[in-house]
Amino acid sequence: MVKPVYVKFEMPKELADKAYELVELARDTGKIRKGTNEVTKLVERGETQMVVMAEDVSPPEILMHMPALCDERNVPYAFVPSKSELGNACGLEKPTAAVAILDAAKGKPALDDLAEKLRALRK
Repeated sequence: MVKPVYVKFEMPKELADKAYELVELARDTGKIRKGTNEVTKLVERGETQMVVMAEDVSPPEILMHMPALCDERNVPYAFVPSKSELGNACGLEKPTAAVAILDAAKGKPALDDLAEKLRALRK
């Protein structure tokens, strides 16, 4: 599969799996918001700790602005292969293109660790 234009770096499977786990942990003990519009607003307001985006979004324009916005606001972001799996991690039966983690709660150490690995990937 060809990666969409907005995917700025290759995510190893182990890091994508950690991103899914982090979303699940934040869903259970912290706070998350779902959907591209909601996530965009939260990043613009500086209210999110991390953004997780799906790679299989169609059309890709839906998420085209997100990596640049996250870079501008210094918000770590991750890519995961499946919007369906991302929706499941949020506790939804529907797929979702993007998730904002507002409060990782018990997942804060995992979030910090993942953010550090993502920074290293992007260099």
